[in-house]
Amino acid sequence: MSEYSGLLHLRADLLEPHDLAALGGIEFVARQIVEGFIAGLHRSPHRGFSVEFAEHRMYQPGDDMRHIDWRVFGRSDRYYIKQFEEETNLRAYLLLDVSASMEWSSAPAQLPPKIWYAKQLAASLALLLTRQGDSIGMVSFDHLIRARVAPRGGRRHWYELVRSIAAVQGAGRTEAHSALRDVAARLRRRGLIILLSDLLVDPASTRLALRFLRHRGHEVLVFHLLDPGERELPGVGEARFVDPESNEELPISVADLRSEYRDAVTGALLEWRDTLVPQAIDYVVVETDQPMALALRAYLHKRERLG
Repeated sequence: MSEYSGLLHLRADLLEPHDLAALGGIEFVARQIVEGFIAGLHRSPHRGFSVEFAEHRMYQPGDDMRHIDWRVFGRSDRYYIKQFEEETNLRAYLLLDVSASMEWSSAPAQLPPKIWYAKQLAASLALLLTRQGDSIGMVSFDHLIRARVAPRGGRRHWYELVRSIAAVQGAGRTEAHSALRDVAARLRRRGLIILLSDLLVDPASTRLALRFLRHRGHEVLVFHLLDPGERELPGVGEARFVDPESNEELPISVADLRSEYRDAVTGALLEWRDTLVPQAIDYVVVETDQPMALALRAYLHKRERLG
């Protein structure tokens, strides 16, 4: 049996990103991640998470019997109603940071770049939202909005959304606040906004935009994508650091700055948490060497609280 075939027998949501990247394209990988994640839920005492696609929901007394899907009944021995798009529960937007800094990896041979991780996570989140009967839109951005997909529900829309996610490439500097305000203007009723970014942004304007979304009644979940190499400086005596968005170079002595750098990164992460969480904004640090299941569980906790 090949190494690839062996990976298919494991839960994809628990695989390390390097192994996950060997499975194939974004659409296939996202389906494997979600199927593995749902299988894990079914084997746990976890309750309350619907895993049927938006086209179906459980039969309720008073529903028209003509809308029962008898093929699903034959497989599951349960009654499911064919559901229509307008019955979706929640309108959600995925905001995907595709700036140049997201293309970085501290170990390219062993670890996919942050943007790869963000794309896989976005596609998997979209599939989970779809299965719960929600409608999902997507905006990808750097300092400009690069792609926009209007929110809808159903599997066909998920395929369209994934194609849009797969097509974007990292370039340009990051300005998250413009994309956040663009989404705020388009959501006419209470929705869920999920930001996937390395947050190499202007903190003040980004926090203001996130607070504005909360003020408008929207739920907000921030996934802070962090390459593990960003926590620690490399173990070399001298190094030259290049800003991927401005191309500015800075030669430094690593030994002199290692401790200060570590403290600065820790302080920045704490500042994001301390300024967002009191505003009822969920903030989750996701290191790009971690399995997708950790981020999906964080989403699930958020979604359950919304009903």
